[in-house]
Amino acid sequence: MPQRTSLADADCSIAQALDVVGDWWTLLIVRDTARGVHRFDALQQELGVSRKVLTERLRLLVDAGVLAREPYQDRPVRYEYRLTPRGRALLPVLIALQDWGDAWVLG
Repeated sequence: MPQRTSLADADCSIAQALDVVGDWWTLLIVRDTARGVHRFDALQQELGVSRKVLTERLRLLVDAGVLAREPYQDRPVRYEYRLTPRGRALLPVLIALQDWGDAWVLG
C-alpha cells in the first residue's frame, strides 16, 4: 500500500473524514457491506481486490468504528463485517456520490 499522508491533524472536517474513507476501495467496501456482503471471501470476490488490500482496508474501517467485526464461526474462527451506526451514517454520502456520478460521469 502506498504511504498514506495522515490528515488527522488538519483543522478541517472534510480532510479528517477523508483520512478515514478517502480511498476508493474503502468506500466500495462500505457500499458492499450496506448491500449485504459481509464476509471476507465474498467481499474479495465482489470487489476483485487483493487479500492484502482488503485486510488493510477492513482493519482501517474497524479501527475507525465504521465497521464491526463479528464472529460467525468458531472452528476455525471466522468473522463478518457489519456497518456500525457510524458506518450507516455514510450511506447518504454514497447516495450523493452515486447521484453525482449518474449526472456528471455516466451522463
